Amino acid sequence: MDSPVIRTTNLSYRLGGSIILEKINLAVQPGEFVGIIGPNGAGKTTLLRLLLGLARPTGGEVAVLGAPPSSLGPKRDLIGYMPQRPQVSRDFPLSVLDVVTMGLATAAALGKPLRRTEREKARESLQKVGMLATEQLPFARLSGGQQQLVFLARALVKRPVLLFLDEPGAGLDLPAQNRFMELLKKLQAEQGLTVIMVSHDLAAVAASAGRLICINRTMHIHGRPAEVLKSPHLSKAYRCEFDLIFGRERGPAG
Repeated sequence: MDSPVIRTTNLSYRLGGSIILEKINLAVQPGEFVGIIGPNGAGKTTLLRLLLGLARPTGGEVAVLGAPPSSLGPKRDLIGYMPQRPQVSRDFPLSVLDVVTMGLATAAALGKPLRRTEREKARESLQKVGMLATEQLPFARLSGGQQQLVFLARALVKRPVLLFLDEPGAGLDLPAQNRFMELLKKLQAEQGLTVIMVSHDLAAVAASAGRLICINRTMHIHGRPAEVLKSPHLSKAYRCEFDLIFGRERGPAG
């Protein structure tokens, strides 16, 4: 078996006097699709930030692609990241192609014209998500579902082996969510991607991920989706009731 793409050992994070995460132990193997679930304020996005190196742990260890996230060097290009979708003003000036090429930008390249090879990479990424025909359209005029596909293209433009997504279905209607998840599973299989996705939509992530990890400050349960959804530890983690048919919590969203 290959070495884990991600490994954490007693990973903990405090902010001020508050414990956000404590003693998170997990290992993710190459090619896995892992869903991270939990209630609002459980620390899901914080865990993602620790794995990405956007925050530093206050305890324990984390390794991504065999190194601490802050010490990845050129390996950082092997990681794609799709953050939560921001609200975009209709006056946002960039085209669809511009948004995707932002995924190729480096500090040294800021303000310089894009090379032809960079534009071709962006077009190739748009082709993968079925959005090439929109490359010259104003990004802000796209629907929410189309914008998410463009953000996915941006996350994939460097051809990563590891892809992080934070609530990719947030704000989308059910058909758009389903189309996004079907495409994501297809790309994961074709490219052998390791996918780590934070989601509050239990039904959607359970239908797509091979393994679920439920956290609420600490890890409450992990395993195959069918096992996790039936576990009494799940309700303990959420401390509320669920409506699993519609994939929504009756309490606050996670």
